[in-house]
Amino acid sequence: MPSSSNLKYLVSVVSLSVLLAAAVIFGGWAYSGRQDYKNNTDKKIAEAVEIAKAAQKQELEAKFAEDSKLPHRTYKGSLTYGGVTFNYPRTWSALIEESSSQPINGYFHPDVLPPLDSKTALALRVELINSEYASVADQYDSQIKDGSLKAVAYIPPQMVNVANVQPGLKLDGQLTSDFSGSMVVIKVRDKTLQLSTQSKDFLKDFNDTVLANLTFVP
Repeated sequence: MPSSSNLKYLVSVVSLSVLLAAAVIFGGWAYSGRQDYKNNTDKKIAEAVEIAKAAQKQELEAKFAEDSKLPHRTYKGSLTYGGVTFNYPRTWSALIEESSSQPINGYFHPDVLPPLDSKTALALRVELINSEYASVADQYDSQIKDGSLKAVAYIPPQMVNVANVQPGLKLDGQLTSDFSGSMVVIKVRDKTLQLSTQSKDFLKDFNDTVLANLTFVP
């Protein structure tokens, strides 16, 4: 039977051997990693440069797209029907019909306006109709109750504190079975103004350009 001193010596030797083996393995792994990095440095740098270029390209394209919308165009409706006025990007095409039966019936979309009978989600739809505000707002009650539309009271920023302006509705969600977006319903004298974007892709333009500059004579 080994003596106590021999046993301690044996344990020490085994422990040192294990530590040495671990050090060798770690050293080999570290060396392999360094070699891989050294051998692939140029490739990794090139990949990083391409990623940076792609990100910069996307950023520049996005900035160009926003800049190309300026200066905004302005629609000014007849004072007979409340002088509805708002801005929209100059890159949008517009078709606006005006008549006594429907004072404003407008369609707006980037570049080329799609066929009106298509199911393309329009960037902006504007209607001033000969119906009382309450009757129009009531049409959305069921969608508000079932949660497909979220409704909040709304006054356009430019109309806050203007005399005789009544709060309207801002509706967000499933506007129709085909389109999901945002709509504003507002009383304009004895008529009702409805502005909507039929796609979430145009929400920034809708909120920051159209609604932000919307005015009318109550």
